[in-house]
Amino acid sequence: MSALVAKLNAGARRVPTWLIYMGGVAHIVWLFYLAQSGALGAEPINALERVLGETGLKLLIAGLAITPLLKRTRLNLVRFRRALGLTAFLYVFMHLTVWLVLDVSLLSEISKEILRRPYITVGMAGFVALVPLALTSNSWSIRRLGGAGWRKLHKLTYLAVLLGGVHFVMIGKTWQAESLTYMAVIAVLLLLRLPLAKPRRRQDSRIGA
Repeated sequence: MSALVAKLNAGARRVPTWLIYMGGVAHIVWLFYLAQSGALGAEPINALERVLGETGLKLLIAGLAITPLLKRTRLNLVRFRRALGLTAFLYVFMHLTVWLVLDVSLLSEISKEILRRPYITVGMAGFVALVPLALTSNSWSIRRLGGAGWRKLHKLTYLAVLLGGVHFVMIGKTWQAESLTYMAVIAVLLLLRLPLAKPRRRQDSRIGA
């Protein structure tokens, strides 16, 4: 482990995880204030939806990057993973709430919108995948499910992040560099989790020995 990584790990251990929760809540409150005061532009509800959803996706990606960073650089940010995941869920939940309450508003239209617009269908599927992750991100659930079962359930993170990225791409009516960049990063992070093929032993030489 390099001296720089060792210093970063030591510094990370001194950062309390509650800062992520508090920072997320404060940021969301600030966004609602900006929307209410007209500081988010001519379409504040759409702007609020977008910022909430995009920030949630960024946090999900950050959480997804922790294990590859640890394996490849020894930078250990594992203690922040739960806070990142739960804060990401809060952002996505608020993104969905703004869409339901302030955008669509009519209860009878919600199901129609979900079925009518594929990007909403994909986004809703991503949110549904996040729900069991948020509900079981606690020590009690880990004990109840067992370590193996809990880790298996939390592989839903991969599906949720992927659906979130696809949802973001589909929102744009054209191919946009920003959303495609998110998808590229998600794809790389998911590919990095694939088990690497181990080189086959040269059994022929053993047999011949």
